[in-house]
Amino acid sequence: MIGSKRRARSTINVWPGYVDALSALLMLIIFMLLVYVVSQLYLSQTLSDRNMELARLNDRLNDISRLLGLEKDRNTVLQSQLEASITRNEELQMRFESVRNQLMQQSADAQAQAERLDALSQAVEERDRALEEKDELSASQQAMILRLSNQIAALEHQLKQISAALKLQEQETAEKEAELENVSRRLNTLLAERVNELEQYQSEFFARLRKILEENENIRVVGDRFLLPSELLFASGSAQLGEAGQRELNKLAEVLLDVVDRIPEDIDWILRIDGHTDVIPINTPQFPSNWELSTARAVAVVRYLADQGVPERRMVAAGFGEFFPVADGTSPEALQKNRRIEIKLTDR
Repeated sequence: MIGSKRRARSTINVWPGYVDALSALLMLIIFMLLVYVVSQLYLSQTLSDRNMELARLNDRLNDISRLLGLEKDRNTVLQSQLEASITRNEELQMRFESVRNQLMQQSADAQAQAERLDALSQAVEERDRALEEKDELSASQQAMILRLSNQIAALEHQLKQISAALKLQEQETAEKEAELENVSRRLNTLLAERVNELEQYQSEFFARLRKILEENENIRVVGDRFLLPSELLFASGSAQLGEAGQRELNKLAEVLLDVVDRIPEDIDWILRIDGHTDVIPINTPQFPSNWELSTARAVAVVRYLADQGVPERRMVAAGFGEFFPVADGTSPEALQKNRRIEIKLTDR
């Protein structure tokens, strides 16, 4: 009886319990891993969105900084023109002061002549009184009286001439002052009109060119400048215009020629072409540095536009190398943004 109980106890199977426990533990571990993976994906997406937003804010900040720099340049030009007007006004004021000093000197001379005339008149009167006391006058005394009388008449005539000249010069000085003020007002008004007129043509050129070039997503607009990527115009390490770049420049030349035909000749405007490269140095027999490459590319654009009919005297080419980037860092995107041609219609 005891032996049969032992055999029954030994035949009990415990493995199903272990399997259930391991299965529950495995499911718990899998659930924890799923929670971890989902949280990591959420955090990665959040960080990526935040980095993209920071990048957009940095680009916007760079654009604002560039716009502030352009406004500063424009204010500098206007300040220099204003300083030139002030200098001219100061020169005219100095001339006016010189004429006034001359008039004051002539007035002092006239006063001295008048005092001398009064002294001579008193001397003649005294001589006349002395001569009246004598019954006879000598020939020498009569000759002296005649000379004194002639001198007095000459001095009176000279004094009248000086007085007339002083009145005429005072009138001319007043007229010159009024003319100077009028010229200054007209100069300031004309300067403001020319600046406003050029800004109107700039706005028209900018708006029309933006409408034409907006189909190309690679062309960027920053402030009042168009930024054309170098890859659109040139091959790597080359200053030879490609067909795609020539097509874009043809659009620019067409708009520019239509606008500049209506700009008056007395407005001193220029089309500025600036070449920029990235920070990667170049050293070839043709281009020893990025300065030569950026300058050659700007000159190539100027020559092509000149061939399309744009006046050569209205264009300027400049190369800035890698020293004025629009994007920081050395990532492929930043390097691509910094390799560019900038085009701007401005005053000289």
